[in-house]
Amino acid sequence: MPGTDDRLRRLRITLTVFFALDGFIFAGWVVRIPAIKHQTGASAGTLGLALLGVSAGAVVTMMLTGRLCRRYGSHPVTVVCSVLLSLSVALPPLTHSALTLGLVLLLFGAAYGGLNVAFNSAAVDLIAALRRPIMPSFHAAFSLGGMTGAGLGGLVAGSLSPTRHLLGLTLIGLLVTAVAGRALLRCEVPVPAAAQPSETAPRRLDARTRRLVVVFGLIALCTAYGEGAMADWGALHLRQDLDASPGVAAAGYTCFALAMTAGRASGTRLLERLGRSRTVVFGGGTAATGMLLGSLAPSVWATLIGFAVTGLGLANLFPVAVDRAGALAGPPGVATASTFGYGGMLLGPPAIGFLAEWTSLPTALTSVAVLAAAATVIGATTR
Repeated sequence: MPGTDDRLRRLRITLTVFFALDGFIFAGWVVRIPAIKHQTGASAGTLGLALLGVSAGAVVTMMLTGRLCRRYGSHPVTVVCSVLLSLSVALPPLTHSALTLGLVLLLFGAAYGGLNVAFNSAAVDLIAALRRPIMPSFHAAFSLGGMTGAGLGGLVAGSLSPTRHLLGLTLIGLLVTAVAGRALLRCEVPVPAAAQPSETAPRRLDARTRRLVVVFGLIALCTAYGEGAMADWGALHLRQDLDASPGVAAAGYTCFALAMTAGRASGTRLLERLGRSRTVVFGGGTAATGMLLGSLAPSVWATLIGFAVTGLGLANLFPVAVDRAGALAGPPGVATASTFGYGGMLLGPPAIGFLAEWTSLPTALTSVAVLAAAATVIGATTR
C-alpha cells in the first residue's frame, strides 16, 4: 500500500537521523578528551580509569534497555535516551577531578548504550516490515555522523573551550531530538504483513535460540575488537614501527574509517546479492587478509591499504550480527549482541597492549586478523 510505504520510508529517515546524531555527539566528546584531561589534571592512568565509566555505564544499561524496549516500545526509549545523551555530553567539561569525571561518564555511557540498543531494536522491526537487509545503511549513518563530529570538533578546538563546544552539542542534540523524536513517536512500530498477532507478541526463547543469539554476539565481539584496536593502535604502529610522519600516521585510522563507511553504505546491496551468511564469511576473510597486510607489511603505503581493506571487511559484520540477534529475540537479542560487541571494543585496546609487551606491536595487531577469521568460521558453521 502506498500509505504504508510512505510511513516506512519516513520511519527509515527518522531512524537514520538518530544513528547519525549518536555518532556525531560521541565523536564530538572524544576529540575533546585531551583538553578535559588537562583541565582535570588527571594522569594517563587515572584518565583511563575515568574513561572506563563510559564503557561501564553502557554495558550495564544495555541489558536493562532491552527489557525497557520490550515493555514500553523502542521508539519512546530511543527519544528518552537521545535526550539524556544530549544533556550528559555537556557535563564532562564541568568536572575538575578524575573521580567526578568518571561519575559523569557513567551517566554519559548509560545514555549512549541505551540509545544504541533502542534504535537498533527499532531498526530490526523496520527491517522485518520492509523485508530488506538495510541495517548497514543505519550504521553507515552512524559512521558519517562520527566523522562529521570529529571533523567539526577539530575545526573548533582552537577557538572554543570544551565547555562551549560540548554545550553546543547539547543544543544541537536536543533540537534534533525534538524534531526527529516527534516524528518517531508518531510512527507506529511496523509489523510484517505476513505476521499473525501471535507472532508479534513476546515469546519465550528456547535454549537453541539463546545459543544462536550468543553466537551472533560473538561475531559482534570479533568485529568490535578490530574497531577498538584500530582506533587506539593503528596510528602508533605507523609512527613507531614504520617511521611514518605524524600526518600519515593519523591518516591510518582515517583510511580504515572511510573504508568501513563505504562498505556499510553499499552493505544492503551486498547482503541482497550474497545473503547474510556469505557476507559474514566474505567480510571476515577480507578483514583477516587486510589486517595481516596492515600489521606485517614493511611499507607505509601497503599498511594503509591493509587498513582500508580491513575496514571494508569488518564493515557489515556488526550490523548483520545485531540484525539477526534482534530478529531472533527482539530487543533483548539486540542488547545481548550489543553488549558482546561493546565488550569486544573494550577488550581490543588493552589486549593489544599486553600482547605488544610480550611480543611486538605488529605481532599483537595480527590478533585482529585472528578474530576476523574466527568470525568467518562462526559464520560458515552457523549458516
